[in-house]
Amino acid sequence: MNAFVFPGQGSQFVGMGKDLYEKHPIAKEHFDQANRILGFDITDIMFAGTDEQLKQTKVTQPAVFLHSVISALCLGDDFNPAMCAGHSLGELSALTAARCLSFEDGLKLVAARAIAMQKACEAVPGTMAAIIALADEKVEAICKEVSEEMGQVVIPANYNCPGQLVISGTKEAIDAACVRLKEAGAKRALVLPVGGAFHSPLMQPAKDELEAAIAATTFQAPICPVYQNVDGKAHTEPEEIKENLIKQLTASVLWTTEVNNMVAAGATHFTECGPGKALQGMIAKICKGNDAITISGVAE
Repeated sequence: MNAFVFPGQGSQFVGMGKDLYEKHPIAKEHFDQANRILGFDITDIMFAGTDEQLKQTKVTQPAVFLHSVISALCLGDDFNPAMCAGHSLGELSALTAARCLSFEDGLKLVAARAIAMQKACEAVPGTMAAIIALADEKVEAICKEVSEEMGQVVIPANYNCPGQLVISGTKEAIDAACVRLKEAGAKRALVLPVGGAFHSPLMQPAKDELEAAIAATTFQAPICPVYQNVDGKAHTEPEEIKENLIKQLTASVLWTTEVNNMVAAGATHFTECGPGKALQGMIAKICKGNDAITISGVAE
């Protein structure tokens, strides 16, 4: 059974989507439509901009979404998912590719999400850190200790794969947690170059803002089950999907649980639609030792 997965923010690169635009009429049509919807030529930045331009949140999130969804569209009949999932931002790509959202509505929600998150980052500064090679339970316990002692937020945010957990919170609490996590045996506790504490309670202002946009958007039943970040489970009911999408901004991304649940449901091949290979690497670690699982990406 085919599972299609969609990456999140951080997988972008200059030049992304240019080959798709030049080779596929359906890609050109949708990129041109995206420029009109967004009100600026995002394709200019994606195809020939600078790293700094592409790193702007209002550009990054729509750019990754566009590359991911248009990659799926260009597959034509080869896009035949038994199930879909996306990591963080990628969940909106998955929902659009699975026709739960129209292309226009999906892109508008991504743009609204990016702006809401940028505002929240400016209002409540925070950051994230990748913790490598320490048991999830140990990371959870130390985050809880630091949070209670300091009275500040620091929580597990992204359960990416065994041995890789990203934490999120205030800068002071993240720094304190990193010291303790390294003392507890983490191979690395690396503060990430991100603008905010994504997937933590510090994103509450963004959640409040995005909730109104999601509530006003029409969601259809998807063509296949979509596994969602907040609980790692398959969903097909539009109202449930909307509720989970609203919760996602302040909740942890349970990616390891999602992938394991997809495998349990019969997934045998994972295809990553979008820039980079981050999800392929995570899935390989989650499914290590399972020779029945194959993993690939989509070449432009």
